[in-house]
Amino acid sequence: MLSFFKKKPAQVKEMKAFLTGEVIPIEDVKDGVFSEKIMGDGIAIIPEDELLVAPADGEITVVMEGSYHAVGMKLANGVEILLHIGIDTVGMNGEGFKSYVNMGDKVKTGDKLIGFSKSGIAARGLRDVTMLIITNGDECPPVKLLSGMKAKAGETVVAQM
Repeated sequence: MLSFFKKKPAQVKEMKAFLTGEVIPIEDVKDGVFSEKIMGDGIAIIPEDELLVAPADGEITVVMEGSYHAVGMKLANGVEILLHIGIDTVGMNGEGFKSYVNMGDKVKTGDKLIGFSKSGIAARGLRDVTMLIITNGDECPPVKLLSGMKAKAGETVVAQM
């Protein structure tokens, strides 16, 4: 078969904001697991809205069944990310969370991933700061993370590769 007839996989060159809100460095998150980059480098957004969206085209690799507080993705360029809503929100057991995706789903930038209740998180005395963690940073192309700005979900570039 002629190689020019083969469709090349889409290359991801950037990630867009996964929420509308203030983008902060991961080091500013008030939780050691994230701020000390134990799971990997990343950024966080202090959300103004309640809908987590896909930051880039990719495949859903994990949905935290039962709690729905986090979702994993693999992007077309091999970058693997974890999107984690709030601090200690796993203990909410899914109350106030709604997943729009399942493992194996293909998503595009801006597609709905998880809806959540900011007031429900606050009512439990928890923080709603939401992280994007690059979980395979040693194996993927370098990623330049951008912070210190206000972002609009699905539009503002927050990472470049």
